[in-house]
Amino acid sequence: MRHRVGQSATAANYLLVCLLGVYFGFGRLLSTITHGKIVPPGTSQQSKTGVKTEQNQGCSDVASVGLVMNLLSASVLACPLLGVVPTLFVGHVPWLWTAGVFQLGACVLLYRAMDTLGATFYGFVALLKFAEGYSALLTFYGIQTDSPVPFPVVFSLLFFTLALFSFQKSFLEGLYHLFFVAYCIALAVEPQGFFQAGTQGVQGAIFVVSAGMLSLTAYNMVSTSMVPTGSGYFKALVSRLQGITLRAQDKEQHSPYLGYSKYADAEVLGHACSVLAAFAMTATLGDRNPLSVLVLPWVVVAGGALQLLCGSVAFSRGKSLESTVFILYGMMWTVWGLTRYAGLYGETRGFNLAVGIIGFILFNSLVIVAAMFLNLAWFAYALTFQLILISFLLDALGVLPFGYDIGVTILFGVVSFYCFLAHLFNSTFQVPQIPLGKPLIKLSGIGGGSKVCPHLPARKASSVQQIAEIMKNGGICGMPTDTVYVLVAACNRPEAVVKAYNVKKAAQDRPMSMWISSIKQLEPVRHLLSPLLLDFMEAAWPSSISMVIPRGPWMDIFGLGDAAKHIGTPQSIAIRNPDCTVATYLISEADTTHHNQVYAKLGNKVDGVLCDGASPENIASTVVDCTKIETGHIGFFRVGIIPKSKVLKIFEEVQRRHQQGQTNPAFEYDLVLPSTQREANPANKA
Repeated sequence: MRHRVGQSATAANYLLVCLLGVYFGFGRLLSTITHGKIVPPGTSQQSKTGVKTEQNQGCSDVASVGLVMNLLSASVLACPLLGVVPTLFVGHVPWLWTAGVFQLGACVLLYRAMDTLGATFYGFVALLKFAEGYSALLTFYGIQTDSPVPFPVVFSLLFFTLALFSFQKSFLEGLYHLFFVAYCIALAVEPQGFFQAGTQGVQGAIFVVSAGMLSLTAYNMVSTSMVPTGSGYFKALVSRLQGITLRAQDKEQHSPYLGYSKYADAEVLGHACSVLAAFAMTATLGDRNPLSVLVLPWVVVAGGALQLLCGSVAFSRGKSLESTVFILYGMMWTVWGLTRYAGLYGETRGFNLAVGIIGFILFNSLVIVAAMFLNLAWFAYALTFQLILISFLLDALGVLPFGYDIGVTILFGVVSFYCFLAHLFNSTFQVPQIPLGKPLIKLSGIGGGSKVCPHLPARKASSVQQIAEIMKNGGICGMPTDTVYVLVAACNRPEAVVKAYNVKKAAQDRPMSMWISSIKQLEPVRHLLSPLLLDFMEAAWPSSISMVIPRGPWMDIFGLGDAAKHIGTPQSIAIRNPDCTVATYLISEADTTHHNQVYAKLGNKVDGVLCDGASPENIASTVVDCTKIETGHIGFFRVGIIPKSKVLKIFEEVQRRHQQGQTNPAFEYDLVLPSTQREANPANKA
């Protein structure tokens, strides 16, 4: 009877889904045919303006997909409990793994939405889905898996820690995560958890709660009246505690130290995966079939696939060492997991297997040295993993001491958990901070080091203002332009011009040039410049074209004083109006196409760097010789991003207008700089 009731319930569920799909599809079709005049209730896809910020809206969209996948997997796992099927079998694998793939996608998209907590949660849940599918797949071969006790206990601890910090997003979200804590505890209590009623009952509860969360999320996405989710409880609680300050949970929180990134920091998930892989490896096989012990998905998916994902995110954020570590360790976990727990290891022992492990050890030795320049936590992380690699080597040679591998693996897991907790805690609280330790070796030598100049993301107005303040006070900075990165100093700070001249190694061979924010800055001295030259400037600028013109009294308006001798040559000077909103200062061009190169070349000789990742172009500006423009001829010192033919075409058009007597009586620009930009540009104070 229970079996028939379960089948009837499933059929009714499928029928309901089909009817809803037909209704929504018909509604969208009718709306398209009538051009929006007829829209059945609940089928409109128009977003409500002013309801959410773009970032929160993106998080809600992705979270909805993740919740649907939780519904899918929970309904599959609860089927045996409802009597729909007698037990999990291979037919459930596509549904569970589909849910896992979609949740990995949700993890990536939430990193793009700068939601570290949500991305970590769906990374954890995706791991569970792949493990559930793996267990169902093995039933096809008559193998029923059991999970070693330490692993689900550790997993529940990670889930619980994440749930506590998720309360800062909303009370309901933190509560929702606690159901997965209960699920992991159920797996620890029942060794064959995926196949037993206890864990299936928890999945039934997760189905109900996921349905409620999905309904609530969907309603809050489209409705102007929001259902409260308890989003302010955590903040209100922390505000009452002395000595604790929350970080601002906004997009700028994840701005990398060097430049701009479209992804949030993934180190929380990366270290959590190291914890999971390490404690999974503590399982002992004995005489059992390696596939019957539920270790492979934890090691290969958590230690391998998710670590590779975290390494890719770290690479996109400019974290070379962290990216290298996660990718290297991900590959090692994958290889060793497949070798030892997928039946590929067999009885093979000896030097041939040891050679590959020795290669990993040598490479990780370089990682250990590099980690000494980062901080103590990363050094301990790399060093303890080296101990694990040594245990792999000893095992391959057949001389592994009893208990050594379990001991060093637990040690690595504890260090990884500390890093996981520290990054999670430090990304939530501004004060206090869990220490990660200072670098053991600093760039200027052991125990030395000097203050690193500020590296500020170029897409923040506050960063531009900070760079402007540095320049107002006589500092020199590196910044992006419409071509390459350049070294800048304020025209009305002669001491800064001299400093820039001294810093630039090739200043004598490649003279410094002058940049202006608008041709209007030349209005007071237009009578000192050639009308043909002025019209050529107006036609060609703003752009990536530099014009070399004769020196003269016109330079006095910029307040250079005696520092004017350091700009250009004794006979001429290059001047340019860049097509870039922030590059409106006196500039000395350099062949640098990334903010990292600026600091690598100049070190702490600069007072600040405005970071924007890679330059939009890898080619410098086109430098045009306008010293003899009155004769009707121009030359080229350098052909850069603007082709020679385009420059000549512009000049010929200007020359033709002059021959017809069509000269401009004054500058009539429709470009009006915002007041904030005029204030941030010291060069405008001429």
